Amino acid sequence: MSDDDSSWVARRRRAVDAHAAALEQRRAAETERARRLVADFAREARERGLRVSRLTARGYGGRARYRTGLRGWYLRPDNSIAVGVDGSYYVLSVPDGLRARLTGAVVPPQDPRLIVGEGGRDGESMPLEALLRQRLAAGDDWPAGAGRSG
Repeated sequence: MSDDDSSWVARRRRAVDAHAAALEQRRAAETERARRLVADFAREARERGLRVSRLTARGYGGRARYRTGLRGWYLRPDNSIAVGVDGSYYVLSVPDGLRARLTGAVVPPQDPRLIVGEGGRDGESMPLEALLRQRLAAGDDWPAGAGRSG
């Protein structure tokens, strides 16, 4: 490889690394903004006295529901995502299993995205901010199954 070729490769590598670093920085900033939106939602929901639900998770197979030990507010009518009373964001989908059936499923908090459902089927993505506003506006008049108190 000539000096010109190795110089081009080095410049290209630096450009790719800089692009990746900028992308990671942008994602981190978006995640932080989304976390603040979720925490603000939890605070507002508590202040408004929105009914808290015992959160359940659906197995990957789609049929079984599992207890989680979490409490909070479902954000979607299908109960697939929620905000916990702790201000964390949860995707309520877990592996199917006997242990989960007997003892409950462990659902770790996840980093929220500014666009919920991004990359999913058409019509299923929605800005997080709009989804949280919609859920607050619905109050306790939320789709059946989502408002079980606990």
